[in-house]
Amino acid sequence: MPTTPPRPAHPPVLETATPLSQPARPELTEGVRVGVLLSHGFTGSPGSMRAWGESLAARGFGVEVPRLPGHGTTWQDMNTTTFEEWYAEIAATYQRLRAENDVVVAGGLSMGGALVLRLAEEHGDGLAGLIVVNPAVASGRKDALLLPLVKHLVGAFPGIASDIKRTGVVESAYSRTPLKAAHTMFKAWPAIVRDLGRITVPLLYFRSTVDHVVDGLSEPLILEGVSSKDITFTPLTDSYHVATVDNDAQQIFDESAAFIRRVCGLGAGE
Repeated sequence: MPTTPPRPAHPPVLETATPLSQPARPELTEGVRVGVLLSHGFTGSPGSMRAWGESLAARGFGVEVPRLPGHGTTWQDMNTTTFEEWYAEIAATYQRLRAENDVVVAGGLSMGGALVLRLAEEHGDGLAGLIVVNPAVASGRKDALLLPLVKHLVGAFPGIASDIKRTGVVESAYSRTPLKAAHTMFKAWPAIVRDLGRITVPLLYFRSTVDHVVDGLSEPLILEGVSSKDITFTPLTDSYHVATVDNDAQQIFDESAAFIRRVCGLGAGE
């Protein structure tokens, strides 16, 4: 009987891809233990979320920024992983936060936005709120239609990393886009879009006015698809796609902290 060959060992994790884990400090949040889950995007790493996570941790929130499987190593390694594995990491991290805190809020950048949208679809009753930054659940790229074939012929296309307006800032991400992995993401999107109506939690949506990675298809699908009554849409006028390390990063940090305090029933804070 044929057996499935074992998956090759994963390469070492890059230093910039080290996950962030900070416990809640309820003495800073009116005695309430608040957990925040932040997910990086496709081909990215926790490095793109670290400053955001550290800012929230400094305000007393417990923060987890996991490294998604296949990320922060090599693009070849990522090509052996799937969207389902990335989501499983997010779901497991959420469960840990739920066990350790009184309330939990989830946030994500780009594909990380899609992952936390799915989390809210499946575990919305356990979330106090949702934050997305330039989330992607659809694409108008014509070459995406060819992925089922091309992924068997070519390992990767040129990368999508470092779409950043701020001079001198480089994203900790792959320089190549692994096609087998990308195909699993594209295949996951329709189900996420289909179930958006299951999301009822408060939503904070950040969107860069200029984004060279995520086109304009996702925004109306999400904003018109969710059932949330509490939606805050914030344009980011001085950043490109990786806004969490761009010129508007501090705006994201401050407004997300205020949002978290509000949806968790805390005072305005500082």
